[in-house]
Amino acid sequence: MWTVIYIAPTAKLAEMIKHRLSEEGFLVHVRPVNMSKGHFEILVPSGELEEVQEVLNLILHP
Repeated sequence: MWTVIYIAPTAKLAEMIKHRLSEEGFLVHVRPVNMSKGHFEILVPSGELEEVQEVLNLILHP
């Protein structure tokens, strides 16, 4: 089961987050929320949620 952990306001930010989380060894999917607004959901497996949240906090708030 995949869980949304973040909604990125731009494709560039979504791809950066995906890249950084993938480098840490996590499976990550990105999908558009609403193409007219340009937002993108970042999804990870539910079982990795806690670990990913810790890494995501470090990515977003260095």
